Amino acid sequence: MMRYSIRVPRRGTALMATAVALATVAACSSGSPSGASSSSAPSGATATSAVPTSAVPTSAPPSPTPTPTPTRTYPLSTAPRTVPAVRDHEPARGPGWKPAPAAGIVLGPNSAGLADEGRLLAGELGVPYRGAVAAGPGDVELALGGTGGPESYTLTVRDNRVRISGPDEAGVFYGTRTLKQSVKATGAMPEGVVTDAPAKPQRGLNVDIARKYFTAGWIEDRLREMADLKLNQFGLHFSDDQGFRIASDSHPEIVSAQHLSKAEVRRILALAQSLHITVVPEIDSPGHLGAVLRAHPDLQLRNVQGVPRQGAIDISKPASARIVDDLLREYSALFPGGWFHVGADEYQALTVRNPSASYPQLATAARQKYGPQAGVQDLAEGWLNDRAAVVRGEGKVAKAWNDGFFRGGVVTADKRIEVEYWTGKEIGARPPAEYLAEGRKVVNLNDEFLYYVLGEPNQFTYPTGRRIYEQWTPLVLRGTTPVPARYGPQILGGRFAVWCDLSRSQTQAQVADGIRMPLTATAQKLWDERKPVLTWDQFRALAAKVR
Repeated sequence: MMRYSIRVPRRGTALMATAVALATVAACSSGSPSGASSSSAPSGATATSAVPTSAVPTSAPPSPTPTPTPTRTYPLSTAPRTVPAVRDHEPARGPGWKPAPAAGIVLGPNSAGLADEGRLLAGELGVPYRGAVAAGPGDVELALGGTGGPESYTLTVRDNRVRISGPDEAGVFYGTRTLKQSVKATGAMPEGVVTDAPAKPQRGLNVDIARKYFTAGWIEDRLREMADLKLNQFGLHFSDDQGFRIASDSHPEIVSAQHLSKAEVRRILALAQSLHITVVPEIDSPGHLGAVLRAHPDLQLRNVQGVPRQGAIDISKPASARIVDDLLREYSALFPGGWFHVGADEYQALTVRNPSASYPQLATAARQKYGPQAGVQDLAEGWLNDRAAVVRGEGKVAKAWNDGFFRGGVVTADKRIEVEYWTGKEIGARPPAEYLAEGRKVVNLNDEFLYYVLGEPNQFTYPTGRRIYEQWTPLVLRGTTPVPARYGPQILGGRFAVWCDLSRSQTQAQVADGIRMPLTATAQKLWDERKPVLTWDQFRALAAKVR
């Protein structure tokens, strides 16, 4: 409060007593000491109102003269406490920003496309959304513009205002996640300027809903968690031997009893789009098609003795390509994102000692299509290229698992297909540097760190957030050894993956709880692959506050 000096006329002992009384009242106005009266003067009353009338001098003293209050100084601010951590914060001196009753969310000029982001943030912070009006004291302004890269943003706190700007809506959205988390962690956003952008363009979560049915609500909850972690890609593996989990118009006979309706999928997609997350559908072929083949047993791959191979379709039959392409086109129309995963892993025809002898029909088809030197491997590689061409025709970039890319054959996989590297355990395993040396683009799903396999079969163990946080980076594609740093630009990012091999091992709630910290650690390392500043214990404690 302001301090006042009491000027006392020299009128003897009585007046001196009055002055002492006045000084005592003024000193107590900032809070009564223990035992003092709890009553206070009404607003606007002078200090003399608390003094008995008989003690007031016949002529009032001059008005109190305020002495200047020293200008308050602030220490340099520190970076906001968020997960993932911001990449750069320029500190400044000031009180920072806190939500207040007068605060609101407004949009800058030519930024009407940020209305959804503004409404969401307003609800989260408990302040009104005011739309496209000029920012006032206490406001948060969202604005499109700037020269940063995709998904980048600048967040400035100055003069009791916040401004979040970025060249695209996704970047501004991520700035709102930073503001939300900082307020949740400490109640405020520190003074200064945050300049932030992701290290990798693809950052996400992969969920196998084919082996285990997950509800639409569960998926939507994961999307909301992902958004706060600045993750932008959700892989949806919905077709496998155990089930086909999305309704189909072209082939309703293949759909499992427990499945997502197309209305539910559209609801999921609408939420994902509002959170700047792309959903990447996957129909794995020519392996992992057991649910399709139960309705079409004539397309099942059989060896020379007539023994069927689980989940494998006979790629020598034209009808096999027709049904898979029907599905690829149907779901390309349903999913608006820019990618489609076509699988290509673990084709059982290639896991035997002599594929041509075991599957002569495949060997014959290979020679007919690709020449006398071609073998079963080439037919499988050609199948991958053909499926990639189908989704490319629908405006998608194809993704495929790394064990569907072979060396030394007549047919080479199209280099426009993104390699999703998950394992080095397959027959004829190729180290990740081989793919990179060929100039291919790779996404990291290293099964050593990023595979959460229900029931922990085949020597899998549930990954821990600590191990990811302390030991993994996007360069660690296989095992624990990173590829040379020069390949960094070819590694597009990564996804943490949930696979439901033993589907009853955990409930939906247990899966959500089990992946919480591993996914959080993955998000940190995909946003900023440098060594984190916080220790694991500090990071875990912060995540508990802001998530």
